[in-house]
Amino acid sequence: MKIGFIGTGKMAGAIINGIISSRMLSADEIAVYDVNRDVCDSYQNCGFHACNTIGQLVSACEYVVLSVKPQNFTDVMTEIKLYANPKTVFVTIMAGISAEAIKQELGFDAKVIRVMPNTPLLVGYGSIALSRIEPATAEEFHFIKEVFASAGKVEEISPDMMNEVIPLNGSSPAYIYLFAKVFVDRAVELGFDAGVANRLFCNSLIGCAKMMMETGKTHQELIDMVTSKGGTTFKGLEALSRNHFNQALLECFDDTIKRAYELGK
Repeated sequence: MKIGFIGTGKMAGAIINGIISSRMLSADEIAVYDVNRDVCDSYQNCGFHACNTIGQLVSACEYVVLSVKPQNFTDVMTEIKLYANPKTVFVTIMAGISAEAIKQELGFDAKVIRVMPNTPLLVGYGSIALSRIEPATAEEFHFIKEVFASAGKVEEISPDMMNEVIPLNGSSPAYIYLFAKVFVDRAVELGFDAGVANRLFCNSLIGCAKMMMETGKTHQELIDMVTSKGGTTFKGLEALSRNHFNQALLECFDDTIKRAYELGK
């Protein structure tokens, strides 16, 4: 089989859906393993290969996607290393787990590709950062880029920035959702219909993303386009400054990275 997934949570499911939707591979070229046998059975019923053990999957696949929680890394690797070989390409989406940690657990210079996706993959518009770690080849890396491009937008980054990228795309959806929740909840308190408030805010987010991507203007120039001195937006920005909004965001950014390094120890 071409590719196998150890762990079939929402993220892995989104990746698999992208592969099938884009017709890159057929279901019978994809293997899955999960501790939840009901999940495996559901994949089996859809034409995928549901493996009974991690070892069975690793032995059968050219590419092995490690899509489990970082906290389960050591337990999973204990079984993987009994069946892994230097030809296997290991693709990890585990936050904070370095290629060096994977190589050390396996006991040889394994082919590793690190990937940091995010949950918008579930709707086909994820943001995915990838890095290739030698001895993985350019051809192998290209294949994995195509896999993830089937479910979102991919960017290749340096391997030594894979923890630093987490607040930019891996965790950022949670922070954006919190921003939305505060505004929409407040709008509902003021009498707005929740659906109307959510649509207004979400369409604003979509429009802002397009402005940032397509106009060529800096973030500050875009802020200035909305803000007139003494106006409503001006007063709102003053409130954010007064409550140390920028500092809170910087601490959020830095603490996200710090935790990634802690998980990798």
